[in-house]
Amino acid sequence: MIKKLNIKKYLNTLAEPNRLAILEFLKDKEKCACEIHPKLKLPQNLSSHHLKILKDLNLLKSRRDGNKILYSRNEKVIKNYQLALTKIII
Repeated sequence: MIKKLNIKKYLNTLAEPNRLAILEFLKDKEKCACEIHPKLKLPQNLSSHHLKILKDLNLLKSRRDGNKILYSRNEKVIKNYQLALTKIII
């Protein structure tokens, strides 16, 4: 089930450059959290904080693979936000 869209929270979340960078980095395929923080040049705890915010808004999905957590974009939810924004703007 998709959570109700919260446009204001979505825009505030994306206003943080590191969160946009995470979404861009995950555009092609899922990646381990251990790949994300070095790419963004952030401490592990700060990248985890941003990942949690994105996941809480349902923009990211995660799955465990052994001792790693793999993150990927939730394209269905991202698309729903895009459509909602288009309806507001156009």
